[in-house]
Amino acid sequence: MTDPIAVSLLLGSFFLLLILGTNIAFSMAIAAIGTMIYLDLPLEIAFQRIVSGLSSFSLLAVPFFILAGDIMSEGGITDRLLRLARAVVGWMRGGLAMVNIMASMFFGGISGSAIADMSSLGNILIPAMHKGGYDKDFATTVTMASSVQGMLIPPSHNMIIYAMAIGGGVSVGALFMAGLVPGVVLGVALMGYSYYISRKRNYPVDSNFTASELMTSFVGAIWGMMTIFIILSGVLTGVFTATESASVAVLWAVICALFIYRATDLKGIWRALGSTVVPLAQIMIIIGAAGAFGWVIAFLRVPDYLANSVFDFIGSKYAFLLAVNVLLLGLGLLASMTSIIVIMTPIIIPFLDKFEISYVHFGVILILNLGIGLITPPVGGVLFVGSAISKISIERLSVAMLPFYLVMIVVLLLVTFIPAISLWLPRLMGLGV
Repeated sequence: MTDPIAVSLLLGSFFLLLILGTNIAFSMAIAAIGTMIYLDLPLEIAFQRIVSGLSSFSLLAVPFFILAGDIMSEGGITDRLLRLARAVVGWMRGGLAMVNIMASMFFGGISGSAIADMSSLGNILIPAMHKGGYDKDFATTVTMASSVQGMLIPPSHNMIIYAMAIGGGVSVGALFMAGLVPGVVLGVALMGYSYYISRKRNYPVDSNFTASELMTSFVGAIWGMMTIFIILSGVLTGVFTATESASVAVLWAVICALFIYRATDLKGIWRALGSTVVPLAQIMIIIGAAGAFGWVIAFLRVPDYLANSVFDFIGSKYAFLLAVNVLLLGLGLLASMTSIIVIMTPIIIPFLDKFEISYVHFGVILILNLGIGLITPPVGGVLFVGSAISKISIERLSVAMLPFYLVMIVVLLLVTFIPAISLWLPRLMGLGV
């Protein structure tokens, strides 16, 4: 039987602490411990859940994926990906905008992080686009919007966190493959809008197409892009687990950076290690606190209560999918991506089972929703990075982002209501979705 007072205490204290500006990890931990004290439960359980939430072999893939992306960035892969993107799409009207989106597609497949994408490519492309005659607002917003592709195009460490949160009921390889086509669809949609704006504002063509430049740039970038092949081939063939493939990818990234491209040295590798620590620490603290918070939610049977209550009002799968999109977009405005994944996934599982929605399909919906949250105020991390690089205020960027929000929501609805966009490729590869 759900205790309404305990549920009110748990959720009320959590949201009150958030409103007061408390870090989300501490908000979850304090709310969980306060509720356990009210319920007269042993506090040892909270600390056990914090530790057990972090004691996952699969979770080791997260720092390795982040580190591989940072090493490749230090090792000169960014410049080579930009050259390849310029050779592929630079000849189009608004060429640098197209290069921006294409480069994010390539870079996202290595870093798996929207913030890393924005930080690495934004520092190069925003000044270059502004110098080339593009409005600075547009240069910044197209970079921000395109960075979300990195959340979908494999490998994505957030997909691994989702697989862990769902309790091992989904294949990481299937999730990786499910995100690939939606990531490309998002990129094509952003290119279509950027092409329209470029023609309207008469933005310039960046370069002429030549087959020799395409071949040269491809050869230059192929070694770095082999990182993606190593990860995916290892996971899909069963040679590596996701964690093992991530560690092998780090080794390959070091070889590329030090011996193939020779674009950095051991100090650069050390800098990459340092830049990995901060986001990793933030993710781990959130996951640990969410372990205790999620245990209290499960103990109070909140998922069962919500499922039984909501089923009376939502009678169809499509109504549920529409409602969950609205919910996730709203949560993305208020909380970090990792915290929403680990808190909301167990709550939503009964609905997925009830409406026979594929865990893999929902994983793509979840990640795309929360990717949009990264570029929305007031807590969007990519939005803050874009503002810092461009020196444009958050308010002004948020207004300039409105057309891109619309494009991304259209893609979100397509991915939501046409499951084949996500499930076609993993089914083709026999990944059991």
